[in-house]
Amino acid sequence: MVLGTDTRVLTLAFARMADALGNSFLIIVLPLYIASGQVSLAGIAGQQVLGFTLQTETLIGLVLSLFGLLNSFGQPFTGRLSDRTGQRRIFVLTGLVLFAIGSAAYPFLSSYWTVLAARAFQGLGAAFTIPATVALVNDYAASDAERGGNFGVFNTFRLIGFGFGPIVAGIVITGGLAANDVVTYRVAGTAISGFTAAFAIAVLGAVVSFALVWALIQDPQLDSEAGKDLSIAILDRRGKGLDPVFVLGVGTFMMASTIALFATLEGPVRMRLNESTLFFSVQFAAVVIANVVFQVPIGRASDRFGRRPFIVAGFVILVPSVFAQGIVTGPWLMLLARFVQGIAVALVFAPSLALAGDLAGARGSGTTLSVLTMAFGLGVAIGPLASGLLYNVGSFSTPFTAGAALAFVGLVLTYTQVEETLDLSSESDQPAPQD
Repeated sequence: MVLGTDTRVLTLAFARMADALGNSFLIIVLPLYIASGQVSLAGIAGQQVLGFTLQTETLIGLVLSLFGLLNSFGQPFTGRLSDRTGQRRIFVLTGLVLFAIGSAAYPFLSSYWTVLAARAFQGLGAAFTIPATVALVNDYAASDAERGGNFGVFNTFRLIGFGFGPIVAGIVITGGLAANDVVTYRVAGTAISGFTAAFAIAVLGAVVSFALVWALIQDPQLDSEAGKDLSIAILDRRGKGLDPVFVLGVGTFMMASTIALFATLEGPVRMRLNESTLFFSVQFAAVVIANVVFQVPIGRASDRFGRRPFIVAGFVILVPSVFAQGIVTGPWLMLLARFVQGIAVALVFAPSLALAGDLAGARGSGTTLSVLTMAFGLGVAIGPLASGLLYNVGSFSTPFTAGAALAFVGLVLTYTQVEETLDLSSESDQPAPQD
C-alpha cells in the first residue's frame, strides 16, 4: 500500500495517465491539424448531407466522435470477453499497441478520410484498453470500503494526463505560451512541425503505459461464470423500475456529452471570447483539473457517507455550469464555468463507478463497469458531433442549452431510480441487498 492505495492500482493509474496524456493531445491537435490545410477537405467541406452543410466544425466533430463511437460500442464485448477468459492484461496491452500505431500514422496522412480511418483505429484500441483497466481497479479492491477510494485515485491520475495534455499540446504546437502559429522544430538538422512533435508525444504516452502494464500488472483470479450473460439489463431485477447500472450508464452518457461539447467549437469560442489557443486549452482542461483536485476526497467520502448523495449533487451542479458556457462573454467567466462543471463531474463519476462495482457480483466487473465506460465514451463521441450540428442549425448557445437539458434529465433519472448500495446504518462495508 502506498498513500493508502494498492500499489497495483497506482501502477494502473500511472499507466492510464501516460496514455490519457497522449489521447488528450489529439483532442486539441486534430482540430487544428484538420483546419490547417495540411489535411485535404476537397470534395467534402461545403457539401450538403441530409439538409446539412458540412462545415469544417462538423467534419472535426465527426473525427472526434468516431473514436468514441467505436470505443464505446466495442467496450461491452471486450469487457465481457475479459470476464469470460479471466484475462485483463492482454486486452490492455493490445489496445495500447493499436492506439500507438494510429498516433504514429497521422504525420503521413494528408486526406480527411485517412485521418478518419486512423482515428477509428485508435477507437478500437481504446475499446480493448478501457474496460479491462477499470475492471482491474475494481478487482483489486479488497472490500467495498476501498472501492470509491480506488476509483478516486485511478481517475485522478488518469485525469492529470487528460487535463494537462491539452495545455502541453498548445505549447508544443505553437512553441510558446502566447503564440498562435504552428512552430517548426529542428532536430538533428531535420525540420519537424509542431503537429508532428505532438503526435510523437502521443505515441510516447502509449509506449510508457504499455511498459508499466507489461512489467508490473498481473491478472487476478476471476469467477469463471462471470461475463456469460451478454445482456445489459434495462429493468430492475426486483421489479422496482429501471436497473440502477443502466440508469448510471445513461447519466454518465449525458454527463460526458456535456464535457465534449466544448472541443468542436474551438474556433467560435476563441473568436467570441477573443482568446489564444493556449487559453482555450486551459479552459478545456479546467473540467479535468477540477476532477484532479476533487476525485480522491469525493471517492473516499463516498465510501463513508454513501454513493447516491454525491451523484445527485453532481447533476444538480452540472445543469447550470453547462448552461452558463453558452451565455458568458468573457474568457475568465468561461474558465470558471468549466471549472465548476469539473466539480460536478467529480461528484458523479467516481461514486457511480463505485456503486456499479458494488453491484457487479456475478455479473462480472468487466461486464458491469463496461456499461459506464461505454456510456462515457459514447458521450464523448456524440458530444462533439452534436455540438457541430447544433452550432450549424442554431447559435453559439444552442449546444450548451441542449447539454444542460440532458444534465437535467440525468438528474431526474438518478434521483428517482438509483438507490444507495452501502449499508450506512452499521459498521458493515457490505453493499445493501439488491436482489
